[in-house]
Amino acid sequence: MKLERLAAFEVRLDPPLDLGASHRGRRRVINIIGGTFEGPRLSGEILPGGADWQVLHPDGMASIDTRSTLRTHDGALLQLTTSGVRHGPPEVLRRLARGAAVDPADYYFRLFCRFETGDARYLWLNGILAVASAARSADAVHYEAYAVG
Repeated sequence: MKLERLAAFEVRLDPPLDLGASHRGRRRVINIIGGTFEGPRLSGEILPGGADWQVLHPDGMASIDTRSTLRTHDGALLQLTTSGVRHGPPEVLRRLARGAAVDPADYYFRLFCRFETGDARYLWLNGILAVASAARSADAVHYEAYAVG
């Protein structure tokens, strides 16, 4: 197995909408307002309109569940779905929640990425699985995605 770099992503976010506690945990929706991605075979913009339908669990772990639409530099439209987890020491998670700058080495934030498109130039994305290491800032998520070969 090998990893091939796909792109670096910057996903800009609205403040979280807190839906409150449910039987699964505290539900939040974090709207995606735009962003960019840049890599050797994949670059362009992240369109507004997607979101992270996140669950915060009692132990502090966040379950990540996003859907977004990407427009490549040459006009193709792609759907990107990510799922993952973010967790760490309680004091680190509190600093993240306040929007403070936190070293990504101080917490765990990993994503599984799937792409979908009908554009012939990017059909290769439909058949790959990708993984990413992520970091949260006050108003964005930054991650490097790699195709699993």
